[in-house]
Amino acid sequence: MNKKIILIGLFAMHGAALLAQKKPLDHTVYDSWQSLSASEISVSGKYISFQVIPQEGDGNFYVKDNLNKAIFSLPRGYNARLTRDEKHVISLIKPKFVDTRQAKIKKKKPEDMPKDSLAVYTIATGKLTKYADVKSYKLAEEASGYFSFLTDGKTAAPADTTASKTKKTAKISTLHLFDLATGDTLNFQQVDQYDFNKTGDKLVFTKKAEAKDSTSNIAGVYLYDLTNKTLKKITNGRGTYKNFTFDDIGNQLVYLGDRSAEKSLVKDFNLYYYTAQLDTARIAVQKNTTGLPTNWAVSGDGDLKFSKNGQKLFLGLAPIPRVKDTTLVDFEHAKVDVWHWQDDYLQPQQLVNLKKDLAQSYLSVFYPQQGNRVIPLVDDKFNPVRTTVEADQEYVLATTDFGRRIETQWDYRSKQDVYVVSTVSGARQLVIENLSGQAVLSPDGQYVLYFNQDNGNWYSYQIASKKVTLLNDGLPVSFVDEDNDMPGKPSGYGMAAWAVDGKGVYLNDKFDIWYFALDGSDKYLATNGYGRASSTVLRYKNLDHTQTSKWKSNTLDERQRVILTAFNEKTKENGFYEMRGKRKDPKAILMSTNVYRNLQASDDQKQFIYTKEDYVHSPDLYVNTHTFKKEEPLTALNPQQANYNWGTAELVQWSTPAGHQAEGILYKPEDFDPNKKYPVIAYFYEKLTDGLYNYQAPAPTPSRLNIPYFVSNGYLVFAPDISYVTGEPGKSAEEYINSGMKHLAQNSWVDSSKLGIQGQSWGGYQVAHLITATDMYAAAWAGAPVVNMTSAYGGIRWQTGMSRQFQYENTQSRIGKTLWEAQDAYLANSPLFHLDKVKTPVVIMANDNDGAVPWYQGIEMFTALRRLQKPVWMLNYNGDEHNLLLRQNRKDIQIREQQFFDHYLKGAPAPKWLKSGIPAKEKGIDWGFSVD
Repeated sequence: MNKKIILIGLFAMHGAALLAQKKPLDHTVYDSWQSLSASEISVSGKYISFQVIPQEGDGNFYVKDNLNKAIFSLPRGYNARLTRDEKHVISLIKPKFVDTRQAKIKKKKPEDMPKDSLAVYTIATGKLTKYADVKSYKLAEEASGYFSFLTDGKTAAPADTTASKTKKTAKISTLHLFDLATGDTLNFQQVDQYDFNKTGDKLVFTKKAEAKDSTSNIAGVYLYDLTNKTLKKITNGRGTYKNFTFDDIGNQLVYLGDRSAEKSLVKDFNLYYYTAQLDTARIAVQKNTTGLPTNWAVSGDGDLKFSKNGQKLFLGLAPIPRVKDTTLVDFEHAKVDVWHWQDDYLQPQQLVNLKKDLAQSYLSVFYPQQGNRVIPLVDDKFNPVRTTVEADQEYVLATTDFGRRIETQWDYRSKQDVYVVSTVSGARQLVIENLSGQAVLSPDGQYVLYFNQDNGNWYSYQIASKKVTLLNDGLPVSFVDEDNDMPGKPSGYGMAAWAVDGKGVYLNDKFDIWYFALDGSDKYLATNGYGRASSTVLRYKNLDHTQTSKWKSNTLDERQRVILTAFNEKTKENGFYEMRGKRKDPKAILMSTNVYRNLQASDDQKQFIYTKEDYVHSPDLYVNTHTFKKEEPLTALNPQQANYNWGTAELVQWSTPAGHQAEGILYKPEDFDPNKKYPVIAYFYEKLTDGLYNYQAPAPTPSRLNIPYFVSNGYLVFAPDISYVTGEPGKSAEEYINSGMKHLAQNSWVDSSKLGIQGQSWGGYQVAHLITATDMYAAAWAGAPVVNMTSAYGGIRWQTGMSRQFQYENTQSRIGKTLWEAQDAYLANSPLFHLDKVKTPVVIMANDNDGAVPWYQGIEMFTALRRLQKPVWMLNYNGDEHNLLLRQNRKDIQIREQQFFDHYLKGAPAPKWLKSGIPAKEKGIDWGFSVD
């Protein structure tokens, strides 16, 4: 027995020694940390492809079979495709990271930067062929014999003995038609645009002549027939030709063409139409075509789309725009934005959306086989129009909020009138007026399904009879967000799928899925109430393969096995259930303390892939059979993590002072010792506990707390959930965050004198509020905080140009009233007016290109605390945004956060930037990280 005790003791000492040997994460680990991207399973399920990419550097592309056998790997491969017959892999290859970096350092022009290459791999033989300087490649949807790619080589200009000795080079873009059976290529020079029809037996492309070559006659549109090996020029002349679109069987071809002068301020696009019965493509629709509104024309920015049966072509029309008078002298005329109180949108929003608005087009339908009729379906008062997936049906769905757009200033949504519009006559039929919500056409085009957010109900509208049916009438459950704690009306849980017979729809409540017949004749609980009874959120997962579902609507067929994703609200477990038959409890097929993402299936749904992760294990890719009992890992990313002191995540529960049940995540170091005392940093936003099992890679963050870094370096990190009371967002933060931290502080292993808080954006606001309400925190970090709700209420979200008023009246900022109705609430919830109570050192991040929170909010906080002579620092990452985008800035802020919290929560020496700052004259010379 004594020997056993000795052995157990030795094992325990050995385990402790192993933990002690693990080093903490440092800031050098980020670049090499890997993640998965672009995972895909083939139609047959035999092959799985994916990328493994580091945070910075060169990634790799891989193909494996479903038995985990390596088939092919390609350094720097991306945007890869498997041919339809699954015999070949085609992939672009990025330039080496170091080469691109050096080119950037040398400030090379875009045309001189390193270019992509192309790889063609034959699975059966292992043959690999590569091509340099590739711009793009394309595969036909349903063909495997050929593909095409465009290269961008350079050729020396002809020698000229009278010219300068410096040789100029001209780009020669060459289109290569690659025969996958033989490896031969057919080449076409000076090509610009190109595309295949669906079956891959026709290739259309454009040729462009050099601008200074006035004698060339190569410019135009060409059609190559791969079956007959014939090339035909179907449009002759210089111009811009684009949006090549074949009908589903490949007999009809349309495209947009503009033959106006290159410098013309107004482009004159026409619709070109071609079939094999024509010698050349004809102009089918132009600005003087019968049926077009006066001063309207074909839009060069609209999409082209054939209906599935090829009888209809949808295209965009638009008013001919006004243009500037180029004879006016700029410096003699004012440049001014005129703001008008009755404008649909604020001037900043108009300016942000100017390019999009200038490119806006309005749907019309063209009948190429029925007298070339053109029917405009909407005018410029309408929003984008939606067809059914097949677009064969008579009606399209159109909405307009014209005359009500001003209200988006204070309410993020505007009420809309919903219409169905006949593609036969253009007649509009009103479905509902002033809808707050969403509407969608049924797949067969016979019904409109809509959700009314004002009353939380779902309705169907039968187009033929104009009958409206309340679908969820009399049901005991809500179909809107039961946990909504914002002032605005709660959103719905959405639609799961259409019934496969087109006669019904499946809708979500909080936990379950319901079936409703569109005519109101039937309704039942498809998941049998199992979700609510077990606190499990069940959601339908459409597993139609992307390569075989072009004309498929999102449908659910209860006669077949139905896969559901599952999340248990109590345990936070994730996984999958299956549903077989009506009114039966779904059965768990895979549930665990992991997070599963990106579930995909082969076309016959016998092979599945997905990623699996938890806080300790990096996401890896797995393959499994239809039984979900033969899970096989395809990857093993980030083995280096085993060398570092990682951490654990656990759920913590407590009661708040007001008696609310609360929960949060507590992250502990892997080498956690209950006999030690640890500093704690609280990181928060709104609700985070659903991410209990999420993996968090060590990475330079946009300004959020780098949780794995701090945990690895001896901190506890606490992420509490917060529920809000309208009108009291600040007090709500106190209720949950402070009580959660006090609950933790009761543990002997928490150093209650070393508590910190960190938040970004809405979290930053809450940090700013908390330090005015308590002195329990030894250090605070506020990223992009709002501190003055009175000035922020009237501010602009510069990235979108929108007013910020809607946030306070209806959404996240949660005041619920206007500034004039609730002035006291705005003042009480504005930290600025209470900063004299602050005793906590605080760092603010406020960037001068923040498009969400005006950076003057950070300035107001900084200058107020500076005036009060409270310890405060502010970081302005020049030109960066609300959440940092530039990686060098993300890396910088990680170091500063670590140094700040280490100083105030661990007693580490203060770096220069904390002690004395960085004068403007030393900017770019000294970053202030050094410690004296």
